[in-house]
Amino acid sequence: MFHSFFPKPKLFFTSAIIWTLVAIFGWYLFAEGLGQNLGFVSPEGMAEPFDLTFFLMPENLWFYGYFVLVMAIFGAAWNVIARDHEWKLWSVWGSMVIIAVTYFGVQISVVINNWRRPFGDLLQNALNKKPGITVENFYDLMTIFAQIAFLSMFVSILTDFFTSHYIFRWRSAMNNFYMSKWDKLRHIEGASQRVQEDTMRFSSTLEGLGISLINSVMTLVVFLPILFALSSYVTELPFFGAVPHSLFWLALGWSVFGTVLLAVVGIKLPGLNFRNQRVEAAYRKELVYGEDHADRAQPPTVQELFQNVRVNYFRLYFHYLYFNVARYFYVQADALFLVFMMVPTIVAGAITYGIFQQISTAFGQVSNSFQYLVSSWTTIIELLSIHKRLKAFEAAIDDQPLPEIDRRYLAREEHDGEIAADKP
Repeated sequence: MFHSFFPKPKLFFTSAIIWTLVAIFGWYLFAEGLGQNLGFVSPEGMAEPFDLTFFLMPENLWFYGYFVLVMAIFGAAWNVIARDHEWKLWSVWGSMVIIAVTYFGVQISVVINNWRRPFGDLLQNALNKKPGITVENFYDLMTIFAQIAFLSMFVSILTDFFTSHYIFRWRSAMNNFYMSKWDKLRHIEGASQRVQEDTMRFSSTLEGLGISLINSVMTLVVFLPILFALSSYVTELPFFGAVPHSLFWLALGWSVFGTVLLAVVGIKLPGLNFRNQRVEAAYRKELVYGEDHADRAQPPTVQELFQNVRVNYFRLYFHYLYFNVARYFYVQADALFLVFMMVPTIVAGAITYGIFQQISTAFGQVSNSFQYLVSSWTTIIELLSIHKRLKAFEAAIDDQPLPEIDRRYLAREEHDGEIAADKP
């Protein structure tokens, strides 16, 4: 699944994590200060831009250069380590392109968050009939938003196009590898489906989860300082009173609660989804055999196989019932959680509507990042079931024992073959 596309995957991902930590500490301990000493800093007292000039701020330009340098060093090192790897261009450099554009997308979110304060304050002043508000003020801010939105659309469209090619290259690498081992794999239940469908689903699902994880981590890195700064506007919390950096602790505590809640109630779902794919594949394969052999897909056999499908689906429905109760409870409560916690601040009139909009967006970004497992849990369940099916391929290739359900399937196939051989 991994070594067909990534060069030395354990070393690759370990080195990527270590290099990321080195780059982060290097930025805060050395590179950021060096940029300030070299003059890459905005004039003192300058408000953070809420238009496209944000990307041209000196400190941002300095960071972009540092970011590109860090990735170039990592890519060059792996160019040497994996000089003979067929897919290094896509797996190494393609992964870094995806990381770069993901970070740029987070930067766009920061600009939009900056824009919300002046627009919210302008809207509040207009509704309060404050003098001096004109339609041009609104149109100017809306024009700025349109510019940011079109940039976001352009980046997203190109990213989706590139990611689609990236996913298909990964699938191609797995397909080529498995087909080169086909003699060992062809006897495994649903082998054709695993090569044709599961490789596609695995690469696309894992890539989607990977991008979401990268986006969550980068969002935390970018928005946590913003949330820390905005916490100064929150004067008091219900039940807790005044709490330093209150918005950060609220986002962390609420997200941990949701993650633990869904992880506990959904603990049985990966195994049930995995078994569901197995019983469906066994039923489908017997029907395929019945198309070519009159002695296959007989009513008793088909009835037994479909009964397995029925039992597993009903069990799955039951477990999803209480999982969805917990999930929807959390989602609905999440919609009002921040407003509930900010009621004392709102009643005290300590913030404007623009600041509230900015707090709401920043809190949502940080909270959603912390809630990565909450929002991705059903997808993770599906990925785990696909991974279990493909692990049977890995076991066959490495001459290791197959999972129990695969061994039972092979035993049934051998038994059917012996019966067929005894027939005149």
